Amino acid sequence: MSARRWLPLIAACIGTFLLLTYATITTIAVPAIAVGLDGSTGAMSWVVDAYTLALAALLVGMGALGDAWGRKRLYICGLVVFLVTTAVCAIAPDVTVLVVARGAQGIAGAAMFATLLPLLGDAYSGRDRHVAFAAWGAVAGLAAGIGNVAGGLLTQSFDWRAVFYFGIPVAAVALAMAVFCFADSERGDGNIDWAGIVLFTLAAVAAVLGVTWGGDIGWASSSTVLAFLIAIGALTAFVSWQRRGSSPMLDPALFRSLKFDGVLVAAFGYYLAAYGPLVVLSLWLQNGLELSASAAALVLSIQPLAFVFVSALCGSRLQRVDLRLSLGFGTVLCGIGCVAMLYVLAEPVWPALIAGLILTGVGSAMVSPVLPGAAMSDAPAERA
Repeated sequence: MSARRWLPLIAACIGTFLLLTYATITTIAVPAIAVGLDGSTGAMSWVVDAYTLALAALLVGMGALGDAWGRKRLYICGLVVFLVTTAVCAIAPDVTVLVVARGAQGIAGAAMFATLLPLLGDAYSGRDRHVAFAAWGAVAGLAAGIGNVAGGLLTQSFDWRAVFYFGIPVAAVALAMAVFCFADSERGDGNIDWAGIVLFTLAAVAAVLGVTWGGDIGWASSSTVLAFLIAIGALTAFVSWQRRGSSPMLDPALFRSLKFDGVLVAAFGYYLAAYGPLVVLSLWLQNGLELSASAAALVLSIQPLAFVFVSALCGSRLQRVDLRLSLGFGTVLCGIGCVAMLYVLAEPVWPALIAGLILTGVGSAMVSPVLPGAAMSDAPAERA
């Protein structure tokens, strides 16, 4: 087969790198943004949180919309909005405009992320599909860890606005490739589970707000408790609706598979442990240790460097290793690394920080390439 068969994979990897990098790229730039736009500490937290909140809350709903309206169409719409909102972020005159644009950017990112893996599934089959999923997963893992590094280097070398200018040409390239490299996917029956989308989005928004407020104003505060109660109530209603609805957004039969449930647990633990502490660490390195943006980026680059090293050394071999071993051992390594990194916040010990970054980088390199294939292999094509 011609090398042209890998163009959809390249297009998907560029889009994935873009949307996941922008989940963390502003973290190290936050102090510079605060000075440039005269923003408060509370407002600055939303420069980061607005994107991740929208991305997490709308991801599943966007997947359902992609199935109904066409995955390529929704992905391209998401890329167009991502490009426009990135440009708005770059020229934002104040914090309010920046936060609103970041939220819209997160909505676009959700539309992209929800459709990318199914688009790859449509483009490849057999061994090529396994290769494509592994490559896509590796890029996703690298992008999630490299955002802090890129943000620090761009901020220190140029200005915080360069963090967003950087994304404009990348989004343009991703858009052009998406138009020509992805095939039009078949639309579903047009039945959209709007009630399911609303309930799941409400549950996700409330849960993320609960976690955010818990760290800011206390886990026992009335706002935090109320957010978690709303999340639990909405999630309970969502599960009940999915069992009774005629066109459920998530097929309940999927969750009867212990293999699929195990993959979901591993994915949650992996992302939380590997990338959750990076936001706090990047701020601590700058505000606590008074490192420059580029110096903080250099420290955090240990994680993606470990990821690249392990991926290059044994990435192809992971496809021949037992799936449970790779997912389980990699997730455990990420958990140990997470504990080491969080310990540093209480007791500044450089060896613990470096070890934590290396362990999460190695663990990510073991989990990320096999995770997409593991999740997709147990889902029917129409629900993938």
